[in-house]
Amino acid sequence: MNLFNVYPINPINIVKASGSSVWDAEGNEYLDLYGGHAVISIGHTHPYYVESLTNQLGKIGFYSNSVEIPIQQRLAEQLGEVSGKEDYTLFLCNSGAEANENALKLASFYNGRKKIVAFSKSFHGRTSLAVAATDNPNIVAPVNQTDNVVFLPFNDEDALSNAFANYGEEICAVIIEGIQGVGGIREASIPFLKLIRSLCDQYGSVFIADSVQCGYGRTGDFYSHDYAGVDADIYSMAKGMGNGFPIGGIAIAPKFKASFGLLGTTFGGNHLACAAALAVLEVIKQHNLLQNAAQVGSYLIGELRKFDKVMEVRGRGLMIGIDLPEELSAVKKDLLSKNRIFTGEAKPNVIRILPALNITKEIADRFLTALDERLKA
Repeated sequence: MNLFNVYPINPINIVKASGSSVWDAEGNEYLDLYGGHAVISIGHTHPYYVESLTNQLGKIGFYSNSVEIPIQQRLAEQLGEVSGKEDYTLFLCNSGAEANENALKLASFYNGRKKIVAFSKSFHGRTSLAVAATDNPNIVAPVNQTDNVVFLPFNDEDALSNAFANYGEEICAVIIEGIQGVGGIREASIPFLKLIRSLCDQYGSVFIADSVQCGYGRTGDFYSHDYAGVDADIYSMAKGMGNGFPIGGIAIAPKFKASFGLLGTTFGGNHLACAAALAVLEVIKQHNLLQNAAQVGSYLIGELRKFDKVMEVRGRGLMIGIDLPEELSAVKKDLLSKNRIFTGEAKPNVIRILPALNITKEIADRFLTALDERLKA
C-alpha cells in the first residue's frame, strides 16, 4: 500500500527538533518559523512539556468520556484563567475542524436556525459544515455544498448590515477568524467585530470566533478577537493548544446550556491530550509568552516594514504576513533551500510567519538577515 498523495511535500526528512530548530536525517539544522501551521506554540520538545506527557503516559493515556477525568477540569480552570474567560465552559475535541463543527452545531441547537454567515477568503476546516463555510470551492465536495452558508466580503460593514436587515431572523451564526491565515494574514477590523457583536445581540444570532490558528496567545492577546474589546459567544481553538499533540476545543458562553448527548467525542479530552494542553498553558503563564509574542512580533513587523521590496506587512504579534511582488515569488522556497528556514505561505505571494511564542529577538534577527539576503539576491 502507498500513501494517498494529497500533499505537495518538501523533500526533507525531519528527525529531531528542539525549541525553534529542527534537524534532518543528514544532520542539517533548520530554523522553524512556521511550526507546522502554527501548531508549535512553546517550542519543539519543550522539557516541561515532554516531562508532563511522559508522566501522564506512565499512569494512563486514554479512557473515554464515560468516566471521571479530573485533568479535564484542571485544564478548563487554567484555560479560563489564562484566557480571561473564567465564566465560559469548555468542550474538548481533537482538531480545529471538529471545533468549528461543534461550534456551528451548538449555535444551531441554541436558536433553531440554519443560515451561517462567513466571509471571503475564510478557512474554517475540511469537514462537512466547516468546509462549507470555507471560501475555497476546490476543497468543497458536492456533498458539502449547502445553501445554508452565505459569504460576505471581509470587513465590509455595509454588506453585513444589509444581510442582517434582509434576513437577520434566519441567521444562526456569524463565524470569523480574528486574523485570516490561509486568506493571507488579513485582520478583522475593530469596527467590524463590534458590528458583528451588536447585530448578533440584536437578532439573536451566535458570534463564533474562529481562533484555531490566530488564537492561543499568538497575537499577544489570548484570542486574537480580544483586541476589539468584545466577547464572542463561542471561541474555537486547536493548533497551538497541544504543541503538536492533537487536541481542540470550544469555549462556550454562559448562556448556552449543556444536556447529555448534545455534543460528543470518543478521543476528545483524553488524559494524554489534556496533559499536553495543560503543559502548554502552564508554560505560557510561567514565561509570560503572551507578552513575548506581542513584543517580538512588534519588533519583527517594524523591521519588516523597512524592506523596500516588501509590498505590505500584515498581522499582529507572531502571526505575520509578508506580501511580496510576483517577481519575488521564489523567496519562500529559497529561504528553505538556501537559508534552511521554514516559513508558510498564502496565495499568491504572501510569506506566513507563525513561530513558537517563545522565540527571541535573536531568532527574529536571524530571519531578518536571511530575508535581506534573499531580497537582495
